[in-house]
Amino acid sequence: MHDDDNARIFGMRTAVIGGFLIAVVGFGTGLALGERGFLASYIPASVAAAVAGADAPPPNVDFSPVWKAWRVVDENFVPAAVSTSTPVATSTTAANQERVWGLIQGLAGSLNDPYTYFMPPAENKVFSDDMSGSFEGVGMEIAVRDQVLTVVSPIKGTPSEKAGLKSGDRILKINGTDTRGMDITDAVNLIRGPRGSTVTLTVLRDGWDASREIQVTRDTIDVPTLTTTARPDGIFVIQLMNFTANSPNLFRNALREFIGSGDTKLILDLRGNPGGYLEAAVDMGSWFLPTGKVIVTEDYDGHGKNIVHRSRGYDIFNENLRMVVLVDHGSASAAEILADALRHYGVAKLVGATTFGKGSVQELVEITPDTALKLTIARWLGPDGKQIPNTGIIPDVQIKVSDADAKAGKDPQMDKAVELLNTQ
Repeated sequence: MHDDDNARIFGMRTAVIGGFLIAVVGFGTGLALGERGFLASYIPASVAAAVAGADAPPPNVDFSPVWKAWRVVDENFVPAAVSTSTPVATSTTAANQERVWGLIQGLAGSLNDPYTYFMPPAENKVFSDDMSGSFEGVGMEIAVRDQVLTVVSPIKGTPSEKAGLKSGDRILKINGTDTRGMDITDAVNLIRGPRGSTVTLTVLRDGWDASREIQVTRDTIDVPTLTTTARPDGIFVIQLMNFTANSPNLFRNALREFIGSGDTKLILDLRGNPGGYLEAAVDMGSWFLPTGKVIVTEDYDGHGKNIVHRSRGYDIFNENLRMVVLVDHGSASAAEILADALRHYGVAKLVGATTFGKGSVQELVEITPDTALKLTIARWLGPDGKQIPNTGIIPDVQIKVSDADAKAGKDPQMDKAVELLNTQ
């Protein structure tokens, strides 16, 4: 079978749905890492120069205050409280190493960017465990939004969703510990724990008069990726929970199933999808767009050459396809990229609630073999050349899901998507 413009069935061109190469990037914490990679093999010139010259101090920077502060600590520091179980040492090799990690954390914090932070050995291991797709915890993506710890999305079927947490919830306390000024790694360390244990989150939600405590029982989290449903009304639904390394292959198989169903109406459900691999989003968009159409651009603001990601032109659908993309406040990063591109080219309408607003690119730079710096290095520009807004993408049709709807098992967003497709 080959790609043939004249062989059109059920609103699609028949085509060989073949293999494809996925660049190794990254997934986790509501991020979509860019073309330049997970291990910083290809990094901006400014970062590469800093890494290459790591043994030399940067020019025009006076480090004397740092060394003075270091000496003052060595000579004068006395702990406010003495621990009888753990002796306090201020100048041992281990203590000095902790100070170095603290300096780097302070450097990252000085950028006032919620997506840039340093991961010491323990936190770096947590991130690596997340990359494996299975871990013990509550199952939700979090981020710092307007200096407040915020739920990006609870993962479907996990303890966080079962406990009633929702996208946009603000976590004020974790087991009574105030989260003001807390970074992501510290929050993850407090929330995560062994299966069967509990964590109490003090949560504030839009529409609530006061915060409430929500207790969540931790479990083993196996991150789901994709489900399909062939509805009896002739509408096919693909629910995509994240953009992992195997998402493109699963999506390709889902499209095969869609074609085989004979349906011509498609709902792509990206609600609660926190993002992940950029290349997965580009590959998925390529099934709907001609070769060369811009899906997203990485804007390096002069620190490197911009990278334009274009459709690979699988383009198996024609004008008979009817498509709606469902989004909500938990749709972030790669999910926003794909939704924005499909709407821009008139492939689909967006239905739901305003997305999270993750318009930047992060890169993991190895600082030592067991530590890493997650650094914002670029901005996402949509096909129109404008940055994906930090306030989120507003859908064509806005539909709110109330707490009462959720408790009753109602889904007005899905209902609206079905209505639109059945009236087109």
